[in-house]
Amino acid sequence: MQGENEVVVCRFGHRPGRDDRMTTHVGLTARALGADRVVFPDNAGQSKETVEDITERFGGPFEVELSDEQPALIRGWDGTVVHLTMYGERVQDVEGDVRDAHEEGDLLVVVGGEKVPFSVYEAADYNVGVTNQPHSEVAGLAVFLDRLFDGRELEREWADADRRVIPEATGKNVVSVDDECAGGE
Repeated sequence: MQGENEVVVCRFGHRPGRDDRMTTHVGLTARALGADRVVFPDNAGQSKETVEDITERFGGPFEVELSDEQPALIRGWDGTVVHLTMYGERVQDVEGDVRDAHEEGDLLVVVGGEKVPFSVYEAADYNVGVTNQPHSEVAGLAVFLDRLFDGRELEREWADADRRVIPEATGKNVVSVDDECAGGE
């Protein structure tokens, strides 16, 4: 959450046409729930554009990168690697250790988009499961980040936003930050 040590989400794999929406939602979830940046595969350019557009309109900082070297990123990561998988250790059993590791250095959170090779499981410091049942990788990322940050990410203030959502019990209220500053809502 924009602290001393970085949290980076790596979307491992992307099938154009099939994974476009899911890859975009991985990026949006990473941004909204406290990560500092996301690294998408190089064939996910549309997802990159969408997440950058949302960041420009609703605030940051948050960075989006494209890379064709996800395996090299994972192998060469100078910090802790967490691979989110339904086959991993229960998040509630390792969240404290992962949080401690993040206090010591940068954290790379790997979220698969297609069959993840066994080398990713081997390279990870933690293979973490959120429920150990089939579910969305977006849901797994959301639960993991919330556990990592102890809910603090829900109170985050966004810099350089053009728009802001006003929470309401019903309806949708999105205001221009310029209008808000001028006293109008």
